[in-house]
Amino acid sequence: MATQQGKKNIVAPLKSTQASTKPAVTNDFAFGKENYMLMIIGIVVLVIGYMLMVGGNPEDPTAFSTDIFSFRRITLAPVVIMIGFAIEVAAIVYKSKE
Repeated sequence: MATQQGKKNIVAPLKSTQASTKPAVTNDFAFGKENYMLMIIGIVVLVIGYMLMVGGNPEDPTAFSTDIFSFRRITLAPVVIMIGFAIEVAAIVYKSKE
């Protein structure tokens, strides 16, 4: 059998480095603050567009109402919704300065 007399213990105790240094705080979000603000604005514009499209409830449910063909529902609401989606795309593509 081999003797262990000539070998030294080379394992040194580990020093705790976590107590002396704080980990660096990094921004792990996918987008910056401006991007999220643009996304919220885009969602608000989309909600407004869908609210413009709602309506046309006639007093008599069996009668046909031509209110569904109004300028607000046929033209204005879809344009506002497309603007909202364009804002959402711009919010995703926009490179934040942060």
